[in-house]
Amino acid sequence: MMQEFQIKKTVRDLDSQIQHKIDFKTKPLGALGQLETIAKQICRIQETLSPKLNKPVFVVFAGDHGITAEGVSPFPQEVTYQMVYNFLSGGAAINVFARQNHIQLKIVDCGVNHTFEPSSELIDLKIGYGTQNFKFEPAMSLADCEKAIWNGAKLVETIHLSGTNIIGFGEMGIGNTTSAAALFCKYTQISVNDAVGMGTGLTTEGVAHKMEVIQQAILNHNLTHSPLDVLATFGGYEIATMVGAMLKAAELKMVILLDGFIATSALLAAHAINSDVLDYCIASHLSNENGHRKMLQILGLKPIISLDMRLGEGTGAAIAYPLIESAVRFMNEMSSFENAGVSTSVDVATLA
Repeated sequence: MMQEFQIKKTVRDLDSQIQHKIDFKTKPLGALGQLETIAKQICRIQETLSPKLNKPVFVVFAGDHGITAEGVSPFPQEVTYQMVYNFLSGGAAINVFARQNHIQLKIVDCGVNHTFEPSSELIDLKIGYGTQNFKFEPAMSLADCEKAIWNGAKLVETIHLSGTNIIGFGEMGIGNTTSAAALFCKYTQISVNDAVGMGTGLTTEGVAHKMEVIQQAILNHNLTHSPLDVLATFGGYEIATMVGAMLKAAELKMVILLDGFIATSALLAAHAINSDVLDYCIASHLSNENGHRKMLQILGLKPIISLDMRLGEGTGAAIAYPLIESAVRFMNEMSSFENAGVSTSVDVATLA
């Protein structure tokens, strides 16, 4: 039996004070829109009226998928390990955006079908050389699924000890949109047609084939409703590791900056294990991958930006990070009407 994560719902004790501070900034009520909502959420998470973002870290989890044997991706499996090398050399999109926004980046091998030379730049949490083909058998054993979850949890615990209080998660794994779509279907009972997208660039015929593969895979497994059974059957090593990372980050009261379709499928699994994880999550963007909008709606999350991105790697979260920073900065640095000597028509008595 997997040990439970002790996640506490964010407290609302300071809500009236938080709202008062936001409303008395030198602006009309609600004029900063979603930034005000983000500021309030971070204040709740940190239980303070003066939130801080300390040492932001993004983690990219990499793993391979046996389901690629079914031709669900236009890219060969080797691209996973080749992209890991690209991350390590600093040449991928996530490297660019992380550098731009002064975010520390960590790359993790959760289950890539390749043997990497030992490197201080690559975190080795490899469980296996890719998952099994979940069309015919579970992607991984329950024991390996639990191991991946705890690998993610331990990694986040180490990151938190270094002083980090905001964390983002990305992924790399050819075939992982197929895994994510299958998880989406099983956790929410949504139809395959609504869950499946073009991934790394499938044609219309390719998307139809991908749907057929997932539908048949679901029919081939007689599962319980256990969140772990579903994750072990259809997940990837990188997705399961991300699940543990999310749960531990929430337990440690860190701000979690959510990326796109695959990261949100990991959140669906984490939510099925402990629903209070949602209190700590901010949806960075709306992915252009079919199904992501519905995923976010089901979870009750509103994305900050929508740029028609579907790259993964944590790129959407990295691009949204400056907006999170803006929310915290206005909360801490913007003058109040009283301090600035600016008149207001707001009735103080109704807001105090």
